[in-house]
Amino acid sequence: MRRTVGIGACSSVVLLAAACNKVEEAAATHQTPAVTASIDTVRLSTFAETLDGVGTVVPRIGRVALLAAPSPTRVTTIHVAVGDHVQTNTPLVDLEQPTFDAMVTSADAALRTAEQASARATRLVAVGVAPRKDAEFATAELAAAQLNALTARRARDLSHIRSPFAGVVTRLTAAVGASVDAGQPLVEITDPSVLDVVLPVSPAVAGRIRHGQRVDLLGGTGQDTARIGVSQVADVSAIVDSLSRSVSVRLTLLSSSRVLRIGETVFARVMVAQHGDAVVIPDDALVPSGEAFHVFIVDSAGLAHSREVTVGGRALHRVWITDGLVAGDRVVTKGAYGMDDGARVIAVKP
Repeated sequence: MRRTVGIGACSSVVLLAAACNKVEEAAATHQTPAVTASIDTVRLSTFAETLDGVGTVVPRIGRVALLAAPSPTRVTTIHVAVGDHVQTNTPLVDLEQPTFDAMVTSADAALRTAEQASARATRLVAVGVAPRKDAEFATAELAAAQLNALTARRARDLSHIRSPFAGVVTRLTAAVGASVDAGQPLVEITDPSVLDVVLPVSPAVAGRIRHGQRVDLLGGTGQDTARIGVSQVADVSAIVDSLSRSVSVRLTLLSSSRVLRIGETVFARVMVAQHGDAVVIPDDALVPSGEAFHVFIVDSAGLAHSREVTVGGRALHRVWITDGLVAGDRVVTKGAYGMDDGARVIAVKP
């Protein structure tokens, strides 16, 4: 009877041990869940550090003409519209002529009078009848009359507003019959054959951009975005814009694969530094953690371990790591976001 009880007790112990093993296995399985992810081995490579920005196509300085009325008058004729292509000396706007004709007639009459007065004073001084100061005064009056006559003729010429160079009408504020003041802008001509790009950047970024650097112009921000032009840094402004708090970088357009238009938005990418033997990983491997970043390292047992890293720069979906990784480390790329520390990783083909 006692033998039977011993056998039963032993059976119970065996069953209890088996149950405990199953519980432990289940617990171990629960503690290390398996996830599928892509794994990449860290290698050293050259990293080209770039800065990206959004710029606007603008006319080049000196190739924009803002034409205005030379004196108060009225608009009589408009020959062009916004967007029209014009050549040098193409008529743009005509102003009312009687006012300018009257100015020329008056100035010519005053000039003739001044010429006669000057000649008379010179003769009288020569024969000793008049003092020399009379001749000097008459000479000064003649010079003033000559200047007035020249100004009147110039104003009449400018009353027929013409294009100073070949370009496009980019602004037109004149209206037939409207009164205009002296110096009031009426029409703007821009030369679209020479263009620049203005790129606003932060003061910190502006400090890393140098005159003469090459800048690629892109049609978008993706890695496979086609390059639509090549430009060069012409100037980095010394002034911070009071509204946007940005610094303007002017780029000279060197070439383009298509026609760029004034006011068009383009994406710019400038290489500011090149680092050799750099630790570079895909940006998919980087996981933000507050203000820091970390990656998941896969050990020989296939378990993922979180490790904080320091980012030196980013470019074209690649990240330069300055601290936290070494060549040969195996990092999780696709699938890193949302992974738990200690997870068992099942590698899949990227």
